[in-house]
Amino acid sequence: MSDYKLNPHYAADDVKQEPTRAGFGRGLKIAGEKNEAVVALCADLTDSTQMSLFRDAFPKRFVEVGVAEQNLVTVASGMARAGKIPFTSSYAAFSPGRNWEQIRTTIALNEQPVKIVGSHAGISVGPDGATHQMLEDIALMRVLPNMVVVAPGDSLEAEKATMALAENGKPSYIRLAREKTPVFSTEHSPFELGKAYVLRSGHDVSLLGTGTMTYQLLLLARLLEEKGVSAEVVHVPTIKPLDEATILESARKTGRVVTAEEAQIAGGFGGVVAELLSDKMPMPLRRLGIIDRFGESGTPQELLEHFNLTADTMLSAVSEFIDTVPQYKPGY
Repeated sequence: MSDYKLNPHYAADDVKQEPTRAGFGRGLKIAGEKNEAVVALCADLTDSTQMSLFRDAFPKRFVEVGVAEQNLVTVASGMARAGKIPFTSSYAAFSPGRNWEQIRTTIALNEQPVKIVGSHAGISVGPDGATHQMLEDIALMRVLPNMVVVAPGDSLEAEKATMALAENGKPSYIRLAREKTPVFSTEHSPFELGKAYVLRSGHDVSLLGTGTMTYQLLLLARLLEEKGVSAEVVHVPTIKPLDEATILESARKTGRVVTAEEAQIAGGFGGVVAELLSDKMPMPLRRLGIIDRFGESGTPQELLEHFNLTADTMLSAVSEFIDTVPQYKPGY
């Protein structure tokens, strides 16, 4: 059994729900209270990204740069060089979507500890449609040398991750969602940058999730159990640096791996795991996520179902994978 502290009511119909961006807002305010070097910059989306909590508490440590995302991160890089710990926030479609070159050159290349907050990521942005549904950000950010990449699973974890990033001294990217999502962790659940967590033990297949998709995998594991399948659920909130040991240990035990993400699987989280397994433990892998297409307009739930990213809609694909692909055994 896993010793991770799950919310005992995570599968209930009335489970508490909150946007991960709300946890970020709380975490940034706490980080600001702990360290006067923490500063915040936003590109005209202060309320939407929940940076308003920090702005109201520390107005002299907040900078509104306006709709100027390239300026947002270059100013932040200069502030980091001067000894500050800057957090920059915008929609992920604009940062890193619009200012990736400036992030690359002024932050990653110079190893400045700027924290890039990409809010409203994934298809669950909903009616705003493909232009605002950032699906490529994991791929964009993880290829940058020196960059830490984090996708919290729920609002409580987003709060913990934000406080951890304030102290890590490295260029970092945190991916946040717009909509409310179930809170499956607790205040006592562990979080450490670079660590993955086994939420549920199993021996037939490893279900690896990042961000809010981990919750769907927890529900999927319950559905698979009804079909006699023992699924291990591994939550991977830190995509880079990857907790290779935990993932490989789970993969070695189950012999089959499924990844799920609310992002492009090409170069995204599924790509990370594919690279790891091909290098160190080749075995069957099924990647679930967005496959070489843009998003669409609709309600968040409609879109998750349309792109087969709910527990119910993933069940068929995962069941087929388990039924048709034998488990890897060392020595194959």
